[in-house]
This record gives sequence, C-alpha cells and structure tokens, in this order.
Amino acid sequence: MRFTHLFLAATTAVLALSVPTKLKKRGHKLRFFGVNESGAEFGNQNLPGVYGHDYTWYNLSTIPEFINKGMNIFRLNLQMERLVPNSLYGPLDPYYSGNLTEQVNYITSLGAFAMICPHNYGRYYNTIINDTAGFEAFWATVAQPFKNNALVMFDTNNEYHDMPQSLVVDLNQAAINGIRGIGADSQYITPEGNSYTGAWTWISSGNGATMGALKDPQNKLIYQMHQYLDSDGSGTSTTCVNSTIFENRLVAATQWLQQNNKLGIIGEFAGGDNATCLAALEGGLKYLGDNDNVWTGAMWWAAGPWWGDYIFTMEPPSGIAYTDILPKLLPDD
Repeated sequence: MRFTHLFLAATTAVLALSVPTKLKKRGHKLRFFGVNESGAEFGNQNLPGVYGHDYTWYNLSTIPEFINKGMNIFRLNLQMERLVPNSLYGPLDPYYSGNLTEQVNYITSLGAFAMICPHNYGRYYNTIINDTAGFEAFWATVAQPFKNNALVMFDTNNEYHDMPQSLVVDLNQAAINGIRGIGADSQYITPEGNSYTGAWTWISSGNGATMGALKDPQNKLIYQMHQYLDSDGSGTSTTCVNSTIFENRLVAATQWLQQNNKLGIIGEFAGGDNATCLAALEGGLKYLGDNDNVWTGAMWWAAGPWWGDYIFTMEPPSGIAYTDILPKLLPDD
C-alpha cells in the first residue's frame, strides 16, 4: 500500500485473550491466508515518535478472532528506524523490539505465522539504502531473536520503488545473507521487487528478468507481490476495473513463477464492498488456489486499531472488510 503519513488516532483497550484450540480449515486451497497488521509504521515523518501518539502496535485480542475465521498468517508492518535506530549496524531498540517480540510470540504460540515486515520502501531515514553490507547487518540483528522459531517469516522490505533494479536485487540478497548467516535456517524469506512489487508489472518492471537470480542456501524463498484492483493498481479506490481484474493481473506473474520454478505470495490485496470487486476478489483467490503449485497464499490490506473508517479496514469488530467482505471470501463449513 502506497502512503506517506496518516493522521489517525485512537485508543485501544487491553482485552482478555481467548486462545483457539486449533487452526480452522480454510477454503481456496491456499497454504497461507491472512491479513496485514498496520500501525507500528505510522507517523514515519516523526522519528522515533511516541508510542500511542505517533504509532501503535496491534490488538492481540483480534488474533484468535482472525484465526477462528480461517486465517493463519499475519504480516506485522513496522518502521526500521524505530527497530534499529540511528544506524543499520546498530542494536535493537529494547522497547520497540520488545513490542514486536510480544506480538510474534503470541501469534506463533497459537500456531499461526508472523511475518516481520519493515515498511520502508527501500529507504532508511528517507534515503534510499545503498549500503548492502549495512542492510545485511540490519537483518542479522533483526533475525537473531527469532532464529529458532520456524513460524516466523522475514519480508526483506515493503515495496521497493524508483530504485536501480540491480540495487533492489542486491538488497534482497543481502537480507537473505544476513538472515541465514546468523543461523535462521528454518524460516521462509519473502523478497520483494521494484516498482511497488506489483504482480501485474512483475515482467514489465524488470523484476522478472532479475529477481530470479536470488540465492538461498535453504531454498525457502517465496517471492512477494502485491495486487490491487483499481485502475492504477494503487489500492486507493473501492472501484475495481472489472469482475476478473484480480485474476487477469496475476497471469503474467504466475507464468513467471511456473517457468522459473519459484513460489509466490500476494502480500497485499484488497477491493471494495461492491458486486464487481467481490466477484474479482473471489475469482482471484480461486485462481491462486487453482495454481497452488506456485502460489502459496494471500494477505489482505489491512487491519490495525488506528484505521478508523478506512475503505478496506479488516479490524474487528466493525471494520467493513471484516463484517462485509471476509464472510464472502470464506466458504461455509
């Protein structure tokens, strides 16, 4: 999702946490189905910012609700400068990383996957990251506390864009090297491409010609792509192009995954609460399931306690995507 800064405020209550006994069976044959949790990256124009004023963490009481709806993966968006402040070579901030660890440990204790996602667009303090050694060091630091938790996934960075293609490839490889270098061998890593990692532009952007060169000694890469259904693919409108646009925009990327023997995941998708978008969403998820030899899953954008009346909010109990769209995307038991 492309955004710069959000003027949102809310207060959250600490609620009793109910633990489901097992993951509910999901439809559409996807290995992973879940939601983005967004809010810890808010206020990125004010760094480090104040917890509860500039940014927030996620309402853990909603996690069992999502799991009981059939979800099993949560993409935890965060801000690099708060997690490892001042220098890519620096240590973890104990407070921000403590909040992240609490979230990860709770989610994975329920048997679900927690994806750690720096929502930085390939930037650090608003400057394109050119220091691949520093990026490798950053990821070694971030991965260290989670290296023995196989239910953690690492997303190298959210939506690289307007960067040299070779640099995007090099940064992804540096992240892989940093993660594997500290002994985090059991986790999936999701590289992202240039041009906002769009599935529909995966070939035209140059990602298709270059990203396949990434090497992982554990062979656990899942290429992450994003796909929205509005006219410019930005995810800023509830109007979908047509009722088959989700599937249509996945075809070229699917062929690339198949031809290159790679796996993919849709890290962000969304559509409006209307007949055209609902048909497109259902059709796209079915297409992913029909091609589950290469597509592993999809995650909705977005949930989080500060989204208010955002057009795609999945936050329980009253988010429009939670009340009106999710029930139509999941089959009846």
